[in-house]
Parts: sequence; C-alpha cells; structure tokens
Amino acid sequence: MLWWIVLAVVLATLVVLVVAVRGVLSRLPGLRRAAVALQRRQAEAQELAGAATALQERAEALQDQLATAQRRIELIKAKRGG
Repeated sequence: MLWWIVLAVVLATLVVLVVAVRGVLSRLPGLRRAAVALQRRQAEAQELAGAATALQERAEALQDQLATAQRRIELIKAKRGG
C-alpha cells in the first residue's frame, strides 16, 4: 500500500514538472522574437549614437567657424572706423 502512495506522489510530481516545462517551452518562440527585436533596437541605438556624435562634432566645428567669422567682422568694422 505504501508503494502505491509513493508511486502516486512521484507521478503527480512528474506531471506537475512536465506541465511547468511545457509552459516554459511554449513561451520560448515569443521570447526569441523579443530578444531579436531588442538586438535590432540596440543596433539602431548604436547607429544613432554614432550619428549624434558626428552631429555634435560638426556643430562644434561650425561654432568655431562662427566665432572666427565674428572676429573678422569686428576687425573689419574696426578698420572702417565702425
């Protein structure tokens, strides 16, 4: 009699384990799709970060050119007596 109880408990535990594993396995394709989407977004974010860095460098260069142009305008005005 005791063997039947032990066997029933073991079988019930195995059934619960199989149901849990099946639930996890059924979600794997969705998790894979989500992981691929996140990797794609990460790549896009890295590209945007590179573009932002290039844009910032270009803005700094333009700011330097603007400062130089303003100094030249001031020198020209000073020479003309302005």
